[in-house]
Amino acid sequence: MSLSLWQGACLALLIAGAMELVAWGVHRYVMHGPGWILHKSHHVRSKGWLEWNDLYGLFFALISVALLMLEPVDSAGYWVGIGMTLYGALYAILHDGLVHRRLPLRFDRMNGFFRHLVRSHHLHHATQGRDGAVSFGFLYAPPLKVLAARLRHNRQHRRG
Repeated sequence: MSLSLWQGACLALLIAGAMELVAWGVHRYVMHGPGWILHKSHHVRSKGWLEWNDLYGLFFALISVALLMLEPVDSAGYWVGIGMTLYGALYAILHDGLVHRRLPLRFDRMNGFFRHLVRSHHLHHATQGRDGAVSFGFLYAPPLKVLAARLRHNRQHRRG
């Protein structure tokens, strides 16, 4: 089926939004599960510019590049690749650039949405190790009060 530019753009935006759900699940159940071997590099102070955790981004980038290179421009697969690329760019700018300052970007980190992302991600990093963490999304996070309550609950639950 051939997609128009309008249909392709809508599909790309839908996929970019859906990728937040995929990223949440991968972060919660893979990165903080069996994939902790790579992700733990993100939870300790890094000495270099790259982390083992960056392999997750590379994996998804390879999928999106393959779709862009192998699928015709008017196909759904191509526009899925566009959506994945859009999500990856937003992730890099907001997570790596804004929150962790791994990119040479200038943000006013203390305004509205950006402030919320930074603070919620700091709550994610408030635990030692892979267990008990909260806020597994990258572009969306629940209210800070909800995350703080979950974090307290997780800490109490782990003690006894």
